[in-house]
Amino acid sequence: MVSSASDPAPLIGITTYLERAQQGVWDVRAAFLPEQYLTSVTSSGGIALLLPPQDPDAADAAIAGMDGLVLSGGADVAPELYGEQRHPLTDPARVDRDAWELALFHAAERRGIPVLAICRGLQLVNVARGGTLQQHLPESLGTERYRIGGGVFAENEVEVEVDTALAGILGETDMRVHSYHHQGVGRLGDGLVAAAHSDDGLVQAFVDTAGAHIVGVQWHPEENAEDRRLFADLVTQARAFAARRKEDAR
Repeated sequence: MVSSASDPAPLIGITTYLERAQQGVWDVRAAFLPEQYLTSVTSSGGIALLLPPQDPDAADAAIAGMDGLVLSGGADVAPELYGEQRHPLTDPARVDRDAWELALFHAAERRGIPVLAICRGLQLVNVARGGTLQQHLPESLGTERYRIGGGVFAENEVEVEVDTALAGILGETDMRVHSYHHQGVGRLGDGLVAAAHSDDGLVQAFVDTAGAHIVGVQWHPEENAEDRRLFADLVTQARAFAARRKEDAR
């Protein structure tokens, strides 16, 4: 069955932080997500639903009604998950978020739900597939170019590999992106192929080779309001997934 723009807007789950937050007199742990993620999905034709960390056993039920999944940015993935000692500058472990998002990703894989993995999300997918991370790029690559600090996104050039699904989505091979990270892909995980690099050789994006629609980018596309191509693609893929599921249910 071929989906169309007239089909219902697909439901896109977005993972969130669970952090200490203040609002007025309240100072509590709260589900938190920058608005840019929401507007990136909704302006691309999807309906955004938040997926804060909770019991990983609930992940399959939570994802069951979704048509697409965004694994958002945030704190470092725990190095214990890929069998390495913790670097002194690696963020404190977010055990609840790691467990929840790994469970969500695996549940999405089983169901064939399209995934867009952003920054930390790319790193989490790589670890989920058995890959590793470089824990501190200023040490391993000798550059601070990817995280200049102060909440300011750095801009970097990336080269998209021709003849990859990512090149088909973006329609170009050279682009400037918004970066804010100090970790990156080490060894690629199973079934993942690099789809973009920076000039220092760092993997900046990957796609899945096993037929699932999984796109991971090390940059932050939600920060560019004038370029929603990755989110538009996810919504298109999610709409098609929803149409197939509806057809299969008949």
